[in-house]
Amino acid sequence: NPDFAHVEFLSGIENPIGIKIGCKTNTQDLIKIIKKLNPNNESGKIILIVRYGKNEIKEFLPDLINHITNNQLNVLWVSDPMHGNTFITKEGFKTRDFNDIIDELKSFINILHLNGISPSGAHFELTPENVTECISESYNIKQSNIHEKYETACDPRLNKYQSLDISFRITQLLKG
Repeated sequence: NPDFAHVEFLSGIENPIGIKIGCKTNTQDLIKIIKKLNPNNESGKIILIVRYGKNEIKEFLPDLINHITNNQLNVLWVSDPMHGNTFITKEGFKTRDFNDIIDELKSFINILHLNGISPSGAHFELTPENVTECISESYNIKQSNIHEKYETACDPRLNKYQSLDISFRITQLLKG
C-alpha cells in the first residue's frame, strides 16, 4: 500500500530497493509506490522481482510491463521463478518442480525480449549439496523419494546438479 509507513520509511533510502511482484500485486498501487520510492526516476534504483508462477506469468507480466512502460518508469527486471512455483506434496513436503522453474524463467525472458527489455537477473535458492528438495524427473527426484535428502529448514533448494543445469539453460535462453 503506497500510504503505509514502510513505504514512507523506504522513500528516504538511497540504496536500490527490490519489490516482490506477484499475482495479487495491485498495479496502480505499485506505480504510486515506485514513484514515491524513486521520485527522480533514477536508473537502477527500483528492482521488480517477478514471482508469478509458470501458470500466471504470461497473463500478468505483459500487463505489468505495459503499465511500467506507459508511466516511463526506470526499473530493473529480475525473475524469481521459485517462489511462485512452490507447492506441498501429499506427504507434506514443501517443494518445487524443476521443470516449472525452467518454464517460468523461459516465459520471463521471452516476454521481456518481446518488449525490448533485457532481464537484469534471476533469484534462486540453491545449495552445493546433493539434496532432494526440488522434484525433477530428469534427476530422479519424485514426490515418492523427496524425503531421502530433504534438509531445508525453510525453502526448498536446487541441488548442485540442478543449479549447474539452470545456469547453462539461462545462458542458452539469453543467447536466444
